[in-house]
Amino acid sequence: MLYFDEKKRLKPLRLDHYQRRAIRSDQNKEKDAVGLRVPLLGLFGETGSLLTLPKRKERETSTYYRVSYTEEFGDVLWYISNLASRHDLALSAIARVDETLLAKKARALATWSFRDVQKVPLQKLRGELNASEEDFLALGAAVGRLLNHSATQDWDLNRVEFGQHLARVFQLVARAATNTGIDLNLCAHNNLAKIESRWPATYVYRALFDARDKPNEQLPRRIVMYFEERKVRGKTYVFQTCRGINIGDRLTDNRIEKDDYRFHDVFHLAYASILGWSPVIRALFQVKRKSKPSVDENQDGARAILIEEGIATWIFTHGLAHHLFRGVQRLDYTLLKAIRQLTTGYDGWKCPLWQWQDAILEGFRVFRELKKHRRGWVIADLEKRWIDFSVTEPRIK
Repeated sequence: MLYFDEKKRLKPLRLDHYQRRAIRSDQNKEKDAVGLRVPLLGLFGETGSLLTLPKRKERETSTYYRVSYTEEFGDVLWYISNLASRHDLALSAIARVDETLLAKKARALATWSFRDVQKVPLQKLRGELNASEEDFLALGAAVGRLLNHSATQDWDLNRVEFGQHLARVFQLVARAATNTGIDLNLCAHNNLAKIESRWPATYVYRALFDARDKPNEQLPRRIVMYFEERKVRGKTYVFQTCRGINIGDRLTDNRIEKDDYRFHDVFHLAYASILGWSPVIRALFQVKRKSKPSVDENQDGARAILIEEGIATWIFTHGLAHHLFRGVQRLDYTLLKAIRQLTTGYDGWKCPLWQWQDAILEGFRVFRELKKHRRGWVIADLEKRWIDFSVTEPRIK
């Protein structure tokens, strides 16, 4: 998944600047030798994922694999940076394999960037992919040696020895990327955008997408919707009302094996309240942005609605296999990544991954309450960015 256009000329990213930003997203709170185990295994795993690409490229298109290479090289860079930080080593020193700098706590090469590591014209890096199996085999062997030496010495190599191993890995990463035609500067920029989308230094909601639109074309800032099951000719439906007005069609599960999907509009309310994005809710409340024909057609139109419905259905199926995400605090990156790809070109794409995670988990929290009580009020507040459930009618403000 790319956050930047490959053709965009990105500013050279300094190695130590990348390192300082990358370490902010480290979720591993363990220190010393124990804290090294997870990033070492992470480096091994991400290198393995990278090493599968030359093989898979034989039967796939180069366009797809250029994106995959860029993301996988970025992930490998993150783990190299993390391991260097845990040994108080500057990434710039790792890149230069300078033993004097490895032995001291030095930042003398702080001006070094990823462009300095790959001294190759950009047009060559953006040319045809030409992966060398030997380069990737050498990289895999170097990572294996690092793990082997760390494990056999109780995960506690001294700084200089560890730095030398890590420097060799970094050298081989740079060589493999260069020979494959991949720009490490783009990989690093893309990696930072990805990790900061999921684990930002500060969690700040972006302005609502329709904040500057006409009031009658804005999503309602506070929605109180009543969900109720009723029997109609022996069949169970869910009816939804807001201020006494029926909202949308009565719903069934549309499935032989019943799973209460008929309450699923709660997910759309969660997207509206936490993301500020829901073409479905916009259509239900008839607040499509008609005064802006392009926005009305492309952001609020049928295709956007189908995409949101598809996301809700797909995530619901995923949630069924994971106890409706009960007790879950973090979602798989692969799931969040797929959502971002599905929303490409729509406002939902602009929402960071952490916001999508919050919207999904909060939606399922309220869904579990509805499933339990079979009726009740769902309150969605777009200004406060929250959603909740009540068995008693809340006071309307």
